[in-house]
Amino acid sequence: MLEQLQQHLNKNFAFLEGKQLLLAISGGIDSMVLLELFRNLPYSIAVAHCNFGLRDAESDGDEDFVKQWCAKHSIRFFTTRFATQDYADTQKCSIQLAARELRYNWFSGLLENEGFDYLLTAHHLDDTLETFLINLTRGTGLEGLTGIPAQNGTIIRPLLPFGRNEIEAYATANSIVWREDSSNTSDKYLRNRIRHQIVPILKELNPNFLNGFQNTLGHLQQTETLVQDAVTELYSKIVTKKEEQLHIAIEKLKLIPNYKAYLYQWLKPYGFTAWDDIYNLINAQSGKQLFSENYRLLKDRDYLLLEKQHTHQTETVQITENQEVTLEQVRLTVYSVTNVTEDRGGKVIFVDKDKLKLPLILRKWKEGDYFYPSGMTGRKKISKYFKDEKFSLIDKENCWLLCSGDEIVWVVGKRSDRRFEIEQETNNIIKIELQLL
Repeated sequence: MLEQLQQHLNKNFAFLEGKQLLLAISGGIDSMVLLELFRNLPYSIAVAHCNFGLRDAESDGDEDFVKQWCAKHSIRFFTTRFATQDYADTQKCSIQLAARELRYNWFSGLLENEGFDYLLTAHHLDDTLETFLINLTRGTGLEGLTGIPAQNGTIIRPLLPFGRNEIEAYATANSIVWREDSSNTSDKYLRNRIRHQIVPILKELNPNFLNGFQNTLGHLQQTETLVQDAVTELYSKIVTKKEEQLHIAIEKLKLIPNYKAYLYQWLKPYGFTAWDDIYNLINAQSGKQLFSENYRLLKDRDYLLLEKQHTHQTETVQITENQEVTLEQVRLTVYSVTNVTEDRGGKVIFVDKDKLKLPLILRKWKEGDYFYPSGMTGRKKISKYFKDEKFSLIDKENCWLLCSGDEIVWVVGKRSDRRFEIEQETNNIIKIELQLL
């Protein structure tokens, strides 16, 4: 197994050579085999152990066991204790999820603060099988059937090609000592029930089941790669990014025979789960919207618009000369200048101070608003301006108006009002500048 592991590392993880590696060691058979293997390989290693305090003296015994092993073999040792049950109660999550969050947050801090390059865990092929079956029972997309990733950022799982039987055989052959976790014998948790009741039946039906499963995983992973290639290619043709929004062109999307699958792939990273409602949004009336925890998806004429949820500010804000205000994702500055040296369009305008009523008022638009757009004759309602400029509903929500009394000076960042433009005889010039944060 040692030679097989070295070949696996040389082929797939050659970049680990010369790196500082932190091994997550619980004291159980899997992690102790991982530790013994790497102790006999030419890598620089240290050990991190988590005491979750869930099994009283047994948890303390695990910690002491790993600590003594590291001392005997002169390997750097890090340990911490968690109030796991308290954390789970506070966060209103399961013990398993609490333990996962606590340990990976701690591991991340060790990597950053102690100069380690990668964290290695002892997940193996049977763990991948159990995860596959758990996801299968809960319902999942293709990504839930492709197994535990061999690498996830700085986390490396070098034992994934090996099954539990191989690990146990190596431990026996090399007289490796480990600690048994009593919770592993309980069928209280779904993973344990699958491990004890389902996996043995599958292996009994086919003694080479793990080899077949590993081949299946390889095919699924290749298929996922093909899917991602197609998803990426069509994304560039159908989805455009405008500032902080994603615009999904509905008519182009509907030309794809299985467009729902692509929509699922594009939107799942944003936390959406009500997929039938999202698919129905395609044919819904403009203005209908759906929400995930941090994002909203809005139907607006020919597009689905995706943006991060903001707390939209609706009150008015006063701003006077030589002052700066910051609202949502914009900063507006008003100050006096002696001459015009920059382009008047875009994010900067210059106006005649003597035509203004200070302080200026910054507010959102309302029905009946109108202005006299620069470069045009006559006046135009703001609603008509929005329509002509093809503002989405989100664009309208995000738009600010800078006003002098009841008169609009600037549709901020878009179009100024010609009534306040500077002229040849203007003596007092105000520069108004917009910054997007």
